[in-house]
This record gives sequence, structure tokens and C-alpha cells, in this order.
Amino acid sequence: MTKTMSIRMDKENFEFVSRLSKQEKGDISKTVRDLVYKGRVMLAIEKYKNGEASLGKAAELAGLSVGDMMTTLEQYGVKSNLEVEDYLEGLDNLKKVW
Repeated sequence: MTKTMSIRMDKENFEFVSRLSKQEKGDISKTVRDLVYKGRVMLAIEKYKNGEASLGKAAELAGLSVGDMMTTLEQYGVKSNLEVEDYLEGLDNLKKVW
């Protein structure tokens, strides 16, 4: 279910969004939604990179699956901050549930 939101923005940002939506041959609403999505992804990447979010939390922030978040981090050149012990612990947990 979608929700409607009204926002205020300064003239410079409004003109930017307007130009971008024309370049993309879309409407302003779609452009704003795309920018918000991309902002979520960049926020998640930044928090993961700075050690402020785990991989799972970063994926949640970005609205992605963990696998897609791993791919996204790789695309942006962000190295994993998981240690070998984290992988081994994950394997042990997988063995317990499988």
C-alpha cells in the first residue's frame, strides 16, 4: 500500500529534481522515490562501511536481501568487515538448524 506525502524543499533542490525527472522522461514523484531509494542504499553502505551497522542491519536499511546487499557492497568496492570467526560461527549456526 502506498502513502502520499507532501514535502517542502528549497528552490535549488526542486529545480534539480525537476530537471532530473525531465531527463529521465518520468514524473517528479517517481524521481523523488528513486532518489529516496538510492539514499537508503547509500546510507546503508555508509553505516556498514563505518562499522555502525551489521550486514543484516545494512540490508534492512537499504530494503534489500542480505545477498543483494553483499552484491551492492561489492559493486561500491566496500570490503567485508566480517572476520573468519564470523564465517565459522555462521557455519556452526547453519549446521544446528539444518
